[in-house]
Amino acid sequence: MRITALALLSAAAPLAAGAAHAADIDAASRIDSVVVFPDGAIVSRQAELTLPPGASTVLIKGLPAVLDPASVRVEATADGELAIGAVETRLSPGDAKPALDPALEARITALKEEQGKVAARLDALEVKRKSIVRFSEFDPAKVGKDDKGLDPAHWKTAWDTVGEELAKVNEESRVVRARQSELADQLTALEQARPVPARPGAPKRDVVIAVAANAPLKAGLTLTYRVTQAAWTPRYDARLDTGAKDRAAALDLVRRAEIAQRTGEDWDQATLSVSTVRTIGGTAAPDVTPLIVSFDDIVVPLGGSAQERAAAQRLKAAPAPAAPAPRAEDQAMAAKPVLATLEAGAFQASFKVPGRVSVPRDGSPKTFTLSETHLAPELIGRTSPALDASAFLDIAFTHNDDAPLLPGEVSIHRDGVYVGKGRFPLVAPGDKATLGAGRDDRIKVTRVPLRQKDSEPGWINSARTQVTEFKTTVKNLHDTPIRITVTDRVPVSDITQITVEPLSTNTPPTDKSVADKRGVMAWSFDLAAGEARDIRLGWRLRWPGDRDIFMRVEPK
Repeated sequence: MRITALALLSAAAPLAAGAAHAADIDAASRIDSVVVFPDGAIVSRQAELTLPPGASTVLIKGLPAVLDPASVRVEATADGELAIGAVETRLSPGDAKPALDPALEARITALKEEQGKVAARLDALEVKRKSIVRFSEFDPAKVGKDDKGLDPAHWKTAWDTVGEELAKVNEESRVVRARQSELADQLTALEQARPVPARPGAPKRDVVIAVAANAPLKAGLTLTYRVTQAAWTPRYDARLDTGAKDRAAALDLVRRAEIAQRTGEDWDQATLSVSTVRTIGGTAAPDVTPLIVSFDDIVVPLGGSAQERAAAQRLKAAPAPAAPAPRAEDQAMAAKPVLATLEAGAFQASFKVPGRVSVPRDGSPKTFTLSETHLAPELIGRTSPALDASAFLDIAFTHNDDAPLLPGEVSIHRDGVYVGKGRFPLVAPGDKATLGAGRDDRIKVTRVPLRQKDSEPGWINSARTQVTEFKTTVKNLHDTPIRITVTDRVPVSDITQITVEPLSTNTPPTDKSVADKRGVMAWSFDLAAGEARDIRLGWRLRWPGDRDIFMRVEPK
């Protein structure tokens, strides 16, 4: 029999009458499973208990303060009729005195006793050493019976005896000091292994569950709740084999999850899953309000709210958004990673990590391999010669997995060599993704100016003109064909008195507006091995002769 209770603060009517006589039952629980999201986690605890007949109150104590009370859910199974009433959460002060481990404390006590004995032995050896040293300082001529002095024939024997005894004491002192240092190290390690006390008064949450049984029965409770201070971060490895004449290019894409949590409780030997669902940030699309444009200073009516005034200031001087951060041969038999199991639905995907794992509460990250995908990528040589006369190799592929690629860092290896880190944006199933794989020295790019001519205004013509033209040459030095994309730009004008005219000798672009950027265009073509191609690009500027012009780069 399974009973489900929502985390409502109102009690069930049948239990209200017997609440005054309810018995409090402390239920010991353990974490059974955790589902980690990019911005939180759902924790599931299990408790086994025996319930008496009548109304009772089940207490599950010491849960994290970051628990969201609205997310609490309770399910139960029992061998008889069981009713669940009110479920509530209460804040309670944290216990600054953690439960001690008797075996650990006994070991610490024994070491401290031995440490005292060692210190006493060291003191005794030091007294003996000082006595020997003092004896060695006596004049042999004055040591003996009736102050007649020691017979010179016995001086060597006395000196040898003093030396031997002093050497024995020094050696024993060295051994005892080494043991003293060893004991200190062991005590430090054991004391660090003691449970860390919470801050005095650090709050915890207790869950209080009202239940009623018609007879004595055994029940199993499952308590689930959402916590903050836990997250998983996507990490990716992209390993590219660029191929050769006899084989095509191949890409191995490994998806990993880096999990860390500071919830205040250890996830010990729990079943772990990671989900692509974002649980915070709103459940509906934001409401769009009118956008007003005006000259220079934005005026907000006096009756405007503080939010409106703040929005106006942000609109006036909002900074440009930051740009996103930009296979070896098999050895014998390579070890195979243990992969997670993917469970994909229409609106979410989750990966179940095999086995049971532990994630500590101290924020130490743990990384798990979720999936490994083998792809046939398209390799593209990309260059922007106006900014850098180098070619870069791009990896393009269609993401056909059921789970999206969440934004995250990618470690990129090309032909067994680590070339750097890139970053994935959000890539939905079916979308095309592109990664940069570093410079390609076998694509030679040159960009040379063909002409730069200025015309000053004359008596008849009061306008000034400037003609600029470049030629870009791209050559494929690979022994296989490759797709090339060249991106370049011409100036654009926001002022009617300044005109920009493309030259008739320009090579027509295949993309006249790259990503809807004004003046940015691209040429894409296939180059055979050893083949070269020229691209000509130029423009004529015209503006009033009595004015000067300047060029600026439009923010990204």
